[in-house]
Amino acid sequence: MRLFAAVIPPPLAVDELDRAVGPLRALPDAKALRWTGRPGWHFTLAFMGEVDDELLPDLRARLSRAAHRTPAFPLRLHRGGRFGNRALWIGAAGGLEQMRLLAERTDAAARRAGVSMEEHRRYQAHLTIARTRESGDLRPYVEALDTFEGTPWEVDQLALVRSNLPVSGVPGERPRYEVVDSWALEAAG
Repeated sequence: MRLFAAVIPPPLAVDELDRAVGPLRALPDAKALRWTGRPGWHFTLAFMGEVDDELLPDLRARLSRAAHRTPAFPLRLHRGGRFGNRALWIGAAGGLEQMRLLAERTDAAARRAGVSMEEHRRYQAHLTIARTRESGDLRPYVEALDTFEGTPWEVDQLALVRSNLPVSGVPGERPRYEVVDSWALEAAG
């Protein structure tokens, strides 16, 4: 299975983001971007890639421990940003240190379970909303998102998500994401 650990925003946050992203699709050159959709909006904590079935029991046990050792924390969608001129994203504000800690713990859990992880990088909370294959100027989109502030919510779940890559060959088809397991974070307070 192709897996990643994630924080999934609640419906209220997704609705707010949808209202903020809608007008961006009308900006000049917006058709050159591949927009992610509501079902794909998440904060990836640790991307694991293909995971062998025999590693899943240990991976699940370790992710469960990581979740139970991490207190629930506040988060909200916050402003926009970009990775060069290839990806447009929404950031986060609130419990970023707790989110970074959860990302570190999920990465360590996967490594200890025997999952071959990419080179470790410092975590940066972001939710990708668009990508482009050709370099383009994403600054107008980032500027349009400069004042975007979502309503705070409490992150209280760690999700293990399966990424089902497109297989139909239909242009524009997107990966489908399926939560295969989730664990409650430690109760706040």
